[in-house]
Amino acid sequence: MASYGLLGEHLSHSYSKQIHEALADYTYDLIELTKEGVKEFMTAKEFSAVNVTIPYKTEVIPYLDELDERAKKIGAVNTVVNKNGMLTGYNTDYYGFLYTLQKNNIKITGEKVLVLGNGGAAKAVLAVLSDLSAKEIVIVKRTSGEGICSYEEAYALHSDATVLINTSPVGMYPHTDETPTVLTPFPNLTAVVDLIYNPEVTKLLAEARSRGLIAVNGLEMLVSQAFYAVQYFLDTKLDEEKIEAVTKMIQETLY
Repeated sequence: MASYGLLGEHLSHSYSKQIHEALADYTYDLIELTKEGVKEFMTAKEFSAVNVTIPYKTEVIPYLDELDERAKKIGAVNTVVNKNGMLTGYNTDYYGFLYTLQKNNIKITGEKVLVLGNGGAAKAVLAVLSDLSAKEIVIVKRTSGEGICSYEEAYALHSDATVLINTSPVGMYPHTDETPTVLTPFPNLTAVVDLIYNPEVTKLLAEARSRGLIAVNGLEMLVSQAFYAVQYFLDTKLDEEKIEAVTKMIQETLY
């Protein structure tokens, strides 16, 4: 019997079930497991295909027989397909983020891009930015480290950035009064992408909108990464128009 679902630790706020069941004709389960449970689940291989979310996008890699080139380069997996007991890992967050940029006409080639946070969500984002030949990619966190800039350093040294992407959870419901940064230090910005999709407009995006910038949340990425995952799950092609239709459906539910 075919079985599909999402593997994660805390999934009560997930919209993946609604999204997948709107995109394809199968039942999609939310599979909440502890780290020990993941080992059991992955070695039993009693599933057709699963998506993987926080905090298991790298945890599942040792259980895979094969990693597609893109997932290998990114170092994280969000889609696992079981074909006759052979587990292959993919990363459709990459395609979801790429779709979001293209759909909203956000230019990356030759631009200086600030990426807030460097957790699991940032891995695919950084790969896309690199492949699109961003002029410079600056990773920003509260404290600096190797290859990481503090917010203070970003304000002082990177005020010429033109695109800002928030991959951190700061500003997510219920902490909607928080924001990872103010935009005043970056007068050259043209676009802000916040991977958070609840609330629809974070404090960060509200500030971007007030400045007349392109301001995009993470809902399109959430739906489009699922759209590309379904194609791996079922080894089929879907019409890209479905992304927009399902995004609208989730918007009506969420907002």
